[in-house]
Amino acid sequence: MPLRCLLALVGGLVLAAAFEPIGWAWLMPPAIAALVLSVRGLGPRRAWLPSLLFGLTFTYAVMVWMRSVGTDAWIGMCGVEAAFFVPLGLGLSWSLRLRAWPVWTALWWVGIETLRSGFPFSGMPFGRLAYATAGTPWAEALPYVGMVGTGFLVALTGTTLAWVLVTVRSHPRAAVAVVAALAVVTLLPALAPFRVTQQGSTTVAAVQGDVPGTGLDVPSVHREVTANHVDLTRDLAEAVAAGEQPPVDFVVWPENSTAVDPFTDPGIHAGIVAASDAVDVPIIVGGVSTDPLDDTQVLNQGIVYEPGLGSGDRYTKRHPVPYGEYIPFRGSSLIPSTYGKLRMVPRDMVRGTSLEPLRVAGVRVADAICFDVAYDDGIAGQVARGAQLVTVQTSNAMFSRTSQLDQQFEISRLRALETGRWVVVAAINGISGIVSPDGEVVASVPRRQQGVLVETVGLSTTLTPAVRIGLWPGRLALVFLLVHTIVVVLAYRRRRRGDRPVDVRSERGGTR
Repeated sequence: MPLRCLLALVGGLVLAAAFEPIGWAWLMPPAIAALVLSVRGLGPRRAWLPSLLFGLTFTYAVMVWMRSVGTDAWIGMCGVEAAFFVPLGLGLSWSLRLRAWPVWTALWWVGIETLRSGFPFSGMPFGRLAYATAGTPWAEALPYVGMVGTGFLVALTGTTLAWVLVTVRSHPRAAVAVVAALAVVTLLPALAPFRVTQQGSTTVAAVQGDVPGTGLDVPSVHREVTANHVDLTRDLAEAVAAGEQPPVDFVVWPENSTAVDPFTDPGIHAGIVAASDAVDVPIIVGGVSTDPLDDTQVLNQGIVYEPGLGSGDRYTKRHPVPYGEYIPFRGSSLIPSTYGKLRMVPRDMVRGTSLEPLRVAGVRVADAICFDVAYDDGIAGQVARGAQLVTVQTSNAMFSRTSQLDQQFEISRLRALETGRWVVVAAINGISGIVSPDGEVVASVPRRQQGVLVETVGLSTTLTPAVRIGLWPGRLALVFLLVHTIVVVLAYRRRRRGDRPVDVRSERGGTR
């Protein structure tokens, strides 16, 4: 058992190294294989331990950036995420007794991955296998099978590697055949990449205004942040007028480019209107506004400002961050809202529900705000409803000195592949960029710098198979987990009944 636990601990660290900032994606299969081998041969009562140890080292390493919020937040959140590896260990133990166990163990991985990406509250999707596939052959599967399907292919590669290591001595030909078949399945999307039909184009500007001072605390310098974006947009207008930049059709500002309600703060409102009038095109402003139905709550929105008209369409963030943007069970004794940095969340942020794309300069735009990009429902849902382009507005300034920025930007790249759309990322102080539908970064602004990106990007209404199937791969993975668990429990109960001693007297009709 000690060697199994050591293998699991190392395997978790190896898997974390597949993600940014190291980004060695090829480490994912051996890491998954290490987990499977550490559990193989153990019953459910013991299999949970190496699986939990794997989860602990993986989650604490891959999301070490959470320490920027606080060490207590990092310990608590990653502890919850690691707990999901306990049922994973049970599922692996059950699956390893079946034929074709590489398939069933891979399904258990993506099923648990899907579960932890949505529960509790809105879950934590960072660390999904698909999010480390940028620049690999696996990524070419994204437009066909989406994030869940691509994660399954990666997991299957790892579980098959474990099977090969177990069987290669006794069945070398079978091992070679299985590896060859898996290689074909993995490389097939790369040999036949999904083609997106471009239908027109638009010229977009993404503004990164930066955060003065340490760059970590937007609220304390929010007026300077807004002023930076106003000034850069005015500079863009002057550059266009001088012929130094091509005319743009609309501008994207990041999340928290105004950290106060732009409709109730006259100074902020005037600055936004002045910038929009100067550039004479719409601006998608990232702003926090008061909920019109309840002034004790706020909305995190992408707001379209039209020159000469004011605000137009809005997108509301679908996945506010628990304990960062709202406090679950506020007022209860579970975690007091006055504890530590929770005092910085005086009002709860309300979850958005609409999947209707924004209308900006004649273009239908799928918007996402910060962590929204890590969830499968928002962007794909808007693209399915006619969005021709994707924008990501983000303010992860608190993490600007960590790998969180790199991990999130990689997800934005992968969303371009998944949806077949150009993706325009506007970050408050990094990383902003413009990504083509094949995942290539055509322009970017590094962290902690000011910059304006101007690019002509393609528009499309082509729906990838991944967008068409939507959330069903994840749902089916969860159904598999439930059905397999029920089957195992029922089989266990039947065995227990079969093991009970028979009362001979009752079988003979009692005593005389």
